[in-house]
Amino acid sequence: MNTEQYEVIIIGGSYSGLSAAMALGRSLRKTLVIDSGKPCNEQTPHSHNFLTHDGSSPAEISTIAKSQVEEYDTVKFYNGKAISTQKTDFGFEITTEKGEKFNSKKLIIATGIIDEVPNIKGFQESWGISLIHCPYCHGYEYKGKKTGIIANGDKAVHISSLVKNLTEDVTILTRGKANFTSEQLEKLKNNQIDIIETEISELKNENGYVKSLVFDDGKEIDFEAVYGAFPFKQHSEIPKDLGCDFTEMGHIKTDMFQKTNVPGLFVCGDNSSMMRSVSNAVMTGNVAGAIVNMELVTDCF
Repeated sequence: MNTEQYEVIIIGGSYSGLSAAMALGRSLRKTLVIDSGKPCNEQTPHSHNFLTHDGSSPAEISTIAKSQVEEYDTVKFYNGKAISTQKTDFGFEITTEKGEKFNSKKLIIATGIIDEVPNIKGFQESWGISLIHCPYCHGYEYKGKKTGIIANGDKAVHISSLVKNLTEDVTILTRGKANFTSEQLEKLKNNQIDIIETEISELKNENGYVKSLVFDDGKEIDFEAVYGAFPFKQHSEIPKDLGCDFTEMGHIKTDMFQKTNVPGLFVCGDNSSMMRSVSNAVMTGNVAGAIVNMELVTDCF
């Protein structure tokens, strides 16, 4: 069994985890990054709205980031999945799916979230390509295109207000009875946004790029892009097992320094923020790494 002790362990080695690791490496902290290599944006072809990397693939950004972090001798990487963690007198003990154990004084969890995409034909193949979640990340590439928005209620109104700035041809797809106030309906009408309540049976696509949506009543409508406001769950159960508090939406609660209610435990990235973007992940990871280093300094100075 591996009983090596680290000052910091980071669970999750994508943008936020690597950003935290860089801050810690530059502070000479003995750090271990545990990563299973399964990012949520694995099939997304391009990442946008991130300075210096606009249009790069997510894998390209991660590869460059990891290669830069590897230059810091005190940061090590473990390829595998952390399945459980418990508090110890030292700090935290992490167990991997292979049964290996690692210990650290501080813990940063940067495991992201999992989108619960509906089990509808064509959805999984298109998710992150032309079935998209964020106008800031992908909207410019579909400006002026015929666009559907799979959402209802307040969420649908919010997304449609952003998307309407990018294209005039917007349709809300509620997949059931529409849930809008009279004021919201008036706004949608004034902006020429149609509403279709019929359930979707298929998203026809070519290599993930949407061509049309087929509805339960047999009707088929051409679209070039579709936004989806789907629920999510945490990618890891470890924050819950450790006793973290969560928001009503399901994000892990933190203060402005990425601290959780559990002493010594920090989180960063998509697991704790509504602002789901590469830039925000990098920022929150950098903050987490800096504040963890500050706590370690305070402990011994």
